[in-house]
Amino acid sequence: MALIALGVSGGIGAYKAVEVCRGLQQRGHDVVAVMTRSAARFVGPVTFEAITRRPVITSQWRPGMNADIEHIAIADQIALLVVAPCTANVIGKFANGIADDFLSTLYLATKAPVLLAPSMNTNMLAHAAVQRNLEALVARGVGFVEPGEGYLACGWVGKGRLAEPAAIVTAADRLLAQRVEGTMAGRKVLVTAGPTYEDIDAVRYVGNRSSGRMGFALAAEARRRGAEVTLVAGPTLLEPPPVGQLVRVRSAAEMHEAVMRAAAGADVVIMAAAVADYTPAQRAGGKIAKTDRPLTLTLERTKDILADLGAMRDALGGAAPVLVGFAAETADVVERARAKRARKNLDMIVANDVSADDRGFDAPANEVTIITPHDEEAVPLQSKERVAARILDRVESILSAKPVAPARR
Repeated sequence: MALIALGVSGGIGAYKAVEVCRGLQQRGHDVVAVMTRSAARFVGPVTFEAITRRPVITSQWRPGMNADIEHIAIADQIALLVVAPCTANVIGKFANGIADDFLSTLYLATKAPVLLAPSMNTNMLAHAAVQRNLEALVARGVGFVEPGEGYLACGWVGKGRLAEPAAIVTAADRLLAQRVEGTMAGRKVLVTAGPTYEDIDAVRYVGNRSSGRMGFALAAEARRRGAEVTLVAGPTLLEPPPVGQLVRVRSAAEMHEAVMRAAAGADVVIMAAAVADYTPAQRAGGKIAKTDRPLTLTLERTKDILADLGAMRDALGGAAPVLVGFAAETADVVERARAKRARKNLDMIVANDVSADDRGFDAPANEVTIITPHDEEAVPLQSKERVAARILDRVESILSAKPVAPARR
């Protein structure tokens, strides 16, 4: 997950910037929109405010700016500056160091990589002045998403239309990946996500409300940091992030088998999945017929994956993976998580209250407490992508005290 500044300049392609914003968010990034005065004539700032849940920056002269030089603050915070659409005017400002509005000032102030998606009339794009400016920016390492060819808003047919939003989002993600410092490069990370379904018969099952969002966010963040990621995912409707290996499972037994098989070769195991504690003792071969009498269902305990992983640590010694668990509770959340961490021999446990509708299960945000043997950290309510980043910051702290284990066979 990264904070991206999305610059929107004044062209008809500005409406596509809304889709670019959505696409970046779907990849797990936070977005702050920066609009030129001309852009606001095509798309209202309120549109981007509603999508990003952040104030849209349209001027460097708003009241109170002296108290917080915002273009400097944002320049330091962002991981990437994307400008889509990028007009010939903005390209000229960037190439020649002109800083007469917030966007052009942000470009000069940031050290983050820059990605531009040009959009303009065909003849403007081919003009020697524009081409010279483009060459100057390329020489400085600025990235570009080539404009498309086709029918333009001015009525001409040719090259100059804004690239498709999906192509811009993909280029942004690729550029971010190239700039990752590789803080987890060389590490193998195993993440579990989603629920498990325990079948009662051919139609019915016992399950829970886990969506897999938290585990997917952790897998995406670990990959962004350069780790080789294996993701074991239970049944979920969400699209999983791109990882090194994706293993689909349905039941707790299948997840146990997949996790134990992969854990011995991992440097980190993060059990974010909501694994069923109980499963039907017997599964009916077909559908159980409905009757007027009560149905008695006998449940038996599933294998405890976290406990088995904790026991495995003793056998592996110094080659044991860093082990992270989750504790989803509705009461005495932190106290129960502390006990679970100690009982199951975990390096870290993440406690979260799943009783509220706006966090935890099947929600885009979470509020957690990270517990280790040495300290505790309360992480306030925020996107699961941000929570994932904080969890992995703590994982990296634990890893820094351990050398990379010798290759395991």
